[in-house]
Amino acid sequence: VQLQASGGGLVQAGDSLRLSCAASGRTFSTYAVGWFRQAPGKERRFVAAISMSGGSTYYADSEKDRFTITRDNAKNTVSLQMDSLKPEDTAVYYCAATKGIASMDSYEYDYWGQGTLVTVSS
Repeated sequence: VQLQASGGGLVQAGDSLRLSCAASGRTFSTYAVGWFRQAPGKERRFVAAISMSGGSTYYADSEKDRFTITRDNAKNTVSLQMDSLKPEDTAVYYCAATKGIASMDSYEYDYWGQGTLVTVSS
């Protein structure tokens, strides 16, 4: 499966942004998908994940009240709605897919998109 992340941009603190991850292939519904982010000079870290069916979602503690992950298997897309953005949310956001169960561990994901930059100004 090939992934294409989009939707990043420059916003102000408190604004919202919606990221999309578009996938190729007819078997997208057999992949769990996660979002990760990497801020400058920092390690990549988990943001959110969603199961193959979309019935289960997982969030990092710092994002669970502000971010929402959803998927539309008919359209081969996973979205990350980000609300109440903070300057510390500034990072390159990556979507990733795995044939296994949804995980917070980046090593569980086999396929990665190219990343989309989110910049939140104060």
